[in-house]
Amino acid sequence: MLPQLPEIAWQVHERVNLKDTKILPWRVLSRELALDATPWLRCWVETVQLPNGKTVKDFYKLGLPDYAVIFAVTGDGQVVAERSYRHGVGEVCTVLPAGMLEPGEEPEAAARRELLEETGYEAAKWQALGSYVVDSNRGSCHMYAYLALGGRLTAEQQLDEMEEIRVELLEIQQVSRMLLAGEFKTLATAAAAGLALNALSLTSVPEVST
Repeated sequence: MLPQLPEIAWQVHERVNLKDTKILPWRVLSRELALDATPWLRCWVETVQLPNGKTVKDFYKLGLPDYAVIFAVTGDGQVVAERSYRHGVGEVCTVLPAGMLEPGEEPEAAARRELLEETGYEAAKWQALGSYVVDSNRGSCHMYAYLALGGRLTAEQQLDEMEEIRVELLEIQQVSRMLLAGEFKTLATAAAAGLALNALSLTSVPEVST
């Protein structure tokens, strides 16, 4: 005999059983480029047809450059972070090193380049933590997250005229506390920190030869 569950529990159970129902993609009936500010931003306006046959006009999709974000850990277990002004936030924030992929550049190559340019650090061991669409409705771009171990300072920063970055080394436990306290203001830093902390929790932080 099945246990007596609240009505809401049966509703949830029924919804879960619908997982085998085929979910169909939308059909794009037309697409027009509405704004072209390459390489920073492109915007398309689409007319789409839903699986139920309904047509939706003026659905906007965005295209921004893909980027890489790096959770770099030094040989003595400190996280390479940055303090810089982020205009989208309107504040000086603590962030992880990150930057756009150049045309034709592989994500890991971009991650290595950005870490070196922004902080002067290189790392001995790299682990991909996945790629993610930043906005699942509007598209936007892909974020590529990396864990880099055995970080060491090898050069001076190479910043462009719009960058003012102060490198800070944080204890891993401090990064975890900041993440849980909501102190990271940017999605890329919060997401990459969570992914990296999870990866590090599955194994002890290795000592990588520098």
